[in-house]
Amino acid sequence: MDIKEKIRVIEGFPHEGISFKDVTTLLKDKEAFKYTVDKMASYLKDKDIDIVIGPEARGFLFGAPIAYAIGAGFVPVRKKGKLPCETISASYKLEYGSDELEMHKDAIKKGQRVAIVDDLLATGGTISSAAKLVEQVGGNVVTIDFVIELTDLKGKEKLKKYDVKSLVQYNL
Repeated sequence: MDIKEKIRVIEGFPHEGISFKDVTTLLKDKEAFKYTVDKMASYLKDKDIDIVIGPEARGFLFGAPIAYAIGAGFVPVRKKGKLPCETISASYKLEYGSDELEMHKDAIKKGQRVAIVDDLLATGGTISSAAKLVEQVGGNVVTIDFVIELTDLKGKEKLKKYDVKSLVQYNL
């Protein structure tokens, strides 16, 4: 199945010059969604993953079912102020400022094997921060996996010390 055919591309959203890759069309197609989760899970099955991390919010949509498929736990990584217990945080730069991600301090035990799953790799800032959170508590980032990679933004270069996979690639 060509999942690229299932992803809607919206030019000029959220503003002029952006080509938005909309995964909601993939998610609503039961065969395409199942295929995507199964394809990503098949890569992770033999990696002895303990925890799948999913950054807010679209990382939840793919990370949780993939964690279920491989028999791993799921840990949400949220924007600052969204988690109720003691957290750790990591900041990252955006083209228009900065943002901060948080994870529960007790979400990952030292030595646990972690896969980070998200819908899209652009500049790599969000995922770099998620990886820092995992490493801050002693987890081992085994792999980082995406549905979509925007190759022209070179986010993979920021993640070069990790095993990074994506199902489909787009040039800008």
